[in-house]
Amino acid sequence: MLKVLKFGGTSVGNLERIQNVANIIKKIKDEGHDVIAVVSAMSGETNKLIEYAESFSKTPKLEEIDMLLSSGERVTSALLSIALNEQGYKATSMSGREAGIVTDNSHTKARIESIDSSKMKKAISEGNIIIVAGFQGVAMNTNRVSTLGRGGSDLTAVAIAGAIEADVCEIYTDVDGIYTTDPRIEPKAKKLEKISYDEMLELASLGAKVLQNRSVEMAKKLNVNLVSRSSFTPEVEGTLITKEENIMEKPVVSGIALDKNQVRVGMYGVTDKPGIAASIFTSLADADINVDMIVQTVGVDGATDLDFTIPTTDLEICKNVMKNFEKDARKIDYNESICKVSIVGVGMKSHTGVASKAFSSLAKENINIRIISTSEIKVSMIIDEKYAELAVRSLHEAYSLDK
Repeated sequence: MLKVLKFGGTSVGNLERIQNVANIIKKIKDEGHDVIAVVSAMSGETNKLIEYAESFSKTPKLEEIDMLLSSGERVTSALLSIALNEQGYKATSMSGREAGIVTDNSHTKARIESIDSSKMKKAISEGNIIIVAGFQGVAMNTNRVSTLGRGGSDLTAVAIAGAIEADVCEIYTDVDGIYTTDPRIEPKAKKLEKISYDEMLELASLGAKVLQNRSVEMAKKLNVNLVSRSSFTPEVEGTLITKEENIMEKPVVSGIALDKNQVRVGMYGVTDKPGIAASIFTSLADADINVDMIVQTVGVDGATDLDFTIPTTDLEICKNVMKNFEKDARKIDYNESICKVSIVGVGMKSHTGVASKAFSSLAKENINIRIISTSEIKVSMIIDEKYAELAVRSLHEAYSLDK
């Protein structure tokens, strides 16, 4: 088999951990597999480089930032290659450029356009283990080094796995797989053996921090089997993220996600006239604010109430935008002490009563639901933040996820 392995910052955080990663790779190579490993910078390294840059300039040229930040991953790839060579294994490190990764020209948040995998294929055929510096490529017009933004090494790994038609792409982090919910909130949470791309995307966007959204989207597009596992317990099987049709028993609910990074914006007594919602949400979109859930209720007196949620990090920008609409409403308020709890599962498509079970389970705990939003495979509810963990535990039990 050809395996693409990706090791995150905590997995290569110091020399001892890099040696641990070398041991994992040696074991996989000894089992007869070909290996391409993609590595992140050592944890804390990227932040340190950003601080160095900011000590000279608060607005450095983005091309220079890419030149600077891409060095972190190159350091790790060279060290890991040196460690493997020293132990008698044939290894070669490659920058993003050498691995054939070409991106668009958006420095610091580039998108991968194409991968020429011929150099990697040649190195594999000569018996090499390849260690690729993640998070980077080369900009197609200028030929300068570019970086892929947050979580870019995951993206590098998935894109390489797709381009070279690897059998599997294993993402090693400090967590040994995807759980039915956060084990720190519900100790009875169980690790999932398999989960579909769509469920993983929902869980990732709803606050589960294990895998980065863009990499799951790309895995789905390129049909790459992803495995989430831990570099600290490599003997433990991880969770496979795959096509829905590869999962025989589709669970009604696979997991519960909790997102505390939410603010509810309420507009009361809004003049009910055509185009008012359009102008509000266009202004928010122009300010790059990601609006999540929206509820509109029309009152009897011809006025309307509008509720929507945004990420906490966008609150100050949102307040500035909403100043322009104060004349259109009786009152605008902001509630930060809320959270979003969601149930996710592909089996919802074919089962009835899934949502009512969620509502009943929260009602039993006297938890009031403020806003509800649904899609084919998820139900999200906004509740008061003080009930966050209680809600997660009661939903986890309601759908027997601990079984």
